[in-house]
Amino acid sequence: MNHSEYLEQNKDRFLNELLEILRIPSVSADSKYAEDVKRTAAFVAEKLKAAGADNVEICPTAGHPIVYGEKFVDAALPTILVYGHYDVQPADPVELWHSPPFEPVIKQTEEHPEGAIYARGACDDKGQMYMHVKAFESMMNTGSLTCNVKFMIEGEEEVGSANLGTFIKANKEKLKSDVVLVSDTSMIANDTPSIDVGLRGLAYMEVEVVGPNRDLHSGVYGGAVANPATILCQMIAAMHDENNHITIPGFYDDVITVSDADRAEMAKAPFSEEAYKKDLGIAETWGEKGYSTVERTSIRPTLEVNGIWGGYIGEGSKTVLPSKANAKISMRLVPGQNSHKISDLFKAYFENAAPANVKVTVTAHHGGEPVLTPTDSVEFRAAAMAMEKTFGKKPIPTRGGGSIPIIALFEAELGIKSVLMGFGLDSDALHSPNEKYGLFNYYKGIETIPYFYQFYAELNK
Repeated sequence: MNHSEYLEQNKDRFLNELLEILRIPSVSADSKYAEDVKRTAAFVAEKLKAAGADNVEICPTAGHPIVYGEKFVDAALPTILVYGHYDVQPADPVELWHSPPFEPVIKQTEEHPEGAIYARGACDDKGQMYMHVKAFESMMNTGSLTCNVKFMIEGEEEVGSANLGTFIKANKEKLKSDVVLVSDTSMIANDTPSIDVGLRGLAYMEVEVVGPNRDLHSGVYGGAVANPATILCQMIAAMHDENNHITIPGFYDDVITVSDADRAEMAKAPFSEEAYKKDLGIAETWGEKGYSTVERTSIRPTLEVNGIWGGYIGEGSKTVLPSKANAKISMRLVPGQNSHKISDLFKAYFENAAPANVKVTVTAHHGGEPVLTPTDSVEFRAAAMAMEKTFGKKPIPTRGGGSIPIIALFEAELGIKSVLMGFGLDSDALHSPNEKYGLFNYYKGIETIPYFYQFYAELNK
């Protein structure tokens, strides 16, 4: 029996087990669910043991526990580190759910005619994490495990993985592997497989512009005293030129240019500019000259104002010249850029650009590094071969516009690349009411993952 046949024989059980874990409200952000988070960790550990993993542990941290397990086949074979998380986002606003968020139901939709599971965590990340446990069980029970494997399933991803770095640094030898395999991303469509080969980094800043020592009457002082809100807006506007190119000196110095060949591969992904605009209710898109909408949101760095405030914003009117104005600004970074360097460049630019009639304070909040998996690497080729095997067509390499700082953490601390082989869809309402995960996607992941092991072992011979 091969692993595909094993899957077919055990589909109902695999589904029922996923429904069982989805019923546990493992909300890491809310302390009232702390016992449920522990219960979920115990569930994952129990199922890893039942699947055939050795040395399964529930490892305590300063926050929620990390579940670890492993299986060694042969020291000469490569080792895959499977990462996932069992914690979920809060379900709020609960009143917008069509069914209770922790009482999973299966419903047919136009996008998922075979049915989709509606529940918090269905796709992010319980459904995608659990595919790996069941794929491992399938390989164990059919004698087809071709690599050593280690599992690291955490319970704090939705609150920033605060203790994961500490755990990794303290367990580098235990976690020593050749590649990290992650399913916490999406693909283009069920008939258009894709693999994320890059994620943008992040530098998040806050700025404050202060003028007079108190709010002033705009009639008495207006025109004679610099308005911090006006100055702030002018400074922000000056950070893009007429081509929407970021003007901070040195900002693009380390950007790794994407090859024409890779851009051509990315362009194969189906995308409708008109549907995009209609969905957002906008007349035109906006961005850096010389790049498509998809490229602007993936392979190019950006600078965006996330919030801006100052002066009177209450009901009615108050003719005030504000004492200060503030903004929160984020920069998405691409491979080659470093969040600390970009933060320093931003700070220097903003402080030097400030006119003498105001004082400026710049605070760096947090950041993360961009990551890239080359399309000619062994790990990408193995993932692409696995998806082609089960989908019947080659996956399209895509770049994610968001940031997953832990992927850069794996590379920095363990010295290994990650494969982002996700099976969810962007329309699965992650973090939103009515989150869902298609049965097709769940089973297709369980079917595909063993082929990654097979091809990864073959390519490493």
